[in-house]
Amino acid sequence: MQANQLTPSLRPQFPSPIKLPPAAGIRFPLSLIPKAISIPSPNTSQISINSPLSIPTVDDSIAAFWDYQFLFVSQRTETADPTVLRLVEGAIPENFPSGTYYLAGPGLFSDDHGSTVHPLDGHGYLRAFIFENKKEVSFMARYVRTEAKMEEHDPATDTWRFTHRGPFSVLKGGRKLGNTKVMKNVANTSVLQWGGRLLCLWEGGDPYEIQPETLDTVGKFSGVDGGCDRDSPSQGGRHGAGFWRFAAELLKPVLYGVFKMPPRRLLSHYKVDAQRNRLLLNSCNAEDMLLPTSHFTFYEFDSNFRLLEKKEFVIDDHLMIHDWAFTDTHYILFANRIKLDLFGAMGAVSGASPMISSLGVNTSKSTSPVYLLPRFGEHHPTRDWRQPIQIPSSLWLLHVGNAFELTDPQGNLDFQIHASACSYQWFNFDKLFGYNWQTGKLDPSIMNLNGTKSELLPRLVKVSFRLSKNGECEKCSVEPLNQWTKASDFPTINPTFSGLKNNYLYAATSSGYRESLPSFPFDMIVKLDMVTNTARTWSAGNRRFVGEPVFVPKGDGEDDGYVLVVEYAVSIQRCYLMILEAKKIGEGDAVVARLEVPKHLNFPLGFHGFWAANP
Repeated sequence: MQANQLTPSLRPQFPSPIKLPPAAGIRFPLSLIPKAISIPSPNTSQISINSPLSIPTVDDSIAAFWDYQFLFVSQRTETADPTVLRLVEGAIPENFPSGTYYLAGPGLFSDDHGSTVHPLDGHGYLRAFIFENKKEVSFMARYVRTEAKMEEHDPATDTWRFTHRGPFSVLKGGRKLGNTKVMKNVANTSVLQWGGRLLCLWEGGDPYEIQPETLDTVGKFSGVDGGCDRDSPSQGGRHGAGFWRFAAELLKPVLYGVFKMPPRRLLSHYKVDAQRNRLLLNSCNAEDMLLPTSHFTFYEFDSNFRLLEKKEFVIDDHLMIHDWAFTDTHYILFANRIKLDLFGAMGAVSGASPMISSLGVNTSKSTSPVYLLPRFGEHHPTRDWRQPIQIPSSLWLLHVGNAFELTDPQGNLDFQIHASACSYQWFNFDKLFGYNWQTGKLDPSIMNLNGTKSELLPRLVKVSFRLSKNGECEKCSVEPLNQWTKASDFPTINPTFSGLKNNYLYAATSSGYRESLPSFPFDMIVKLDMVTNTARTWSAGNRRFVGEPVFVPKGDGEDDGYVLVVEYAVSIQRCYLMILEAKKIGEGDAVVARLEVPKHLNFPLGFHGFWAANP
């Protein structure tokens, strides 16, 4: 939605004109400022502004502040009819596969009654880029009609009132005390097409099924469990199991009944085993959020969405898992350790603070436990999977690019995981994306650290360890992947090589050229070559940011294909779909095509995407 289309009640209220340093010497009207989560007046003095977002680099902190806000502009406009994107550079290749690039993410952060929400609690807004012929790309975008969306949006007046808090937010313009509408399934985190179904996933509930041709919402998809008994036998769990089972039984009526939490929380990150043509999903129990024991259920489906495998594991630790890995014979869990914050929990129950404030990061250990869970049959004959491998570094795992295992001639098993991870000292539930729930505002400085502290930020890492034939861990190491040390996230590979030894990995990364935004938002795509141990990059350019890259295969080679990524040109309020030649990243002609999303359909930063090739 364009800023000048905002109703008066939605426009941010600032003194007019905003005063910034006079050396900037430019002006732009307040009507051009978008409605983001909530934009405070910069803490500066005297300037007049007049050109839309052409703030010079005299004071980069001011431009950086506004650039960051424009990444989270609410978009209320939907387009059910495909809109052809304008080609502004290059051409769509004749050999580009037919299919659709789906991008999930939040679309709305502010209602019409004074409440704002964290980006993770923003209503799911599904974007679709449709490649049906070799000359054009069409665009569609629709809100996922979740139960929360239908309750909070009035279609007659096209107005919104947030009534659910969401795990990361509080309500400024709504009822706080006694408001138990907490687990707000907004279906905004990831998207998947499998077995003829298009699903939008969230971290704490059932996926929502979407009609691919129209993006209409079909409804909740509850077929993950395949009709299996929820309380089927699980493996593991030893210390104090009886007590914690008793505590869990006491919590269930409160969590399921009062707070309306689903018994099982399906994680938003799934895996596709391309070698077996299987979809892998993982869930945990609702009560795990509050207890020092964790239940994980892994599911494997064939191409028709028929359940083939289901395995449950109980781990005696308090964990928060967002992403995970698999190899040919194992599921791999990096044990992000958390703890209950009683003071925060009291505020969360009362509605004075977000529900997530009841949890804190557990920094008590200097190592990171990694659990190797057997995919098939029984566990290793001599190794107890309940005993984790201790990685010699305190890593909070964010996202996995790939993992694989290799057996050497002596029968030892070598594991390697390529992922993004950060320090426990940087990760903070209350400050993700720089959102301050007390003020409802965004602060980009929280996501950026200068000097030696920048080493705490998300990085690409290679975790390696070897298991001997008798199951003993003989060696273990953590190192920067290809020695690439710039802040990075969203690692991905050619999906046809998932679970196999990969030679290439792609990720969003930062050039670090802006003093005020040295690490996030990302402004480059990096391609890491594990054969030559090199890194090559493509840069979006000045005041242009990028989201998650997605690989589109076109041939048999691992880097034979294209990389799709959305570019957010905040300085001119535009979104572009970029098509990069994977083999040419790092060269001057890596850009194959740039397609412009119409300004009135400009959308906020997305989370995770999926390439669905046409049958």
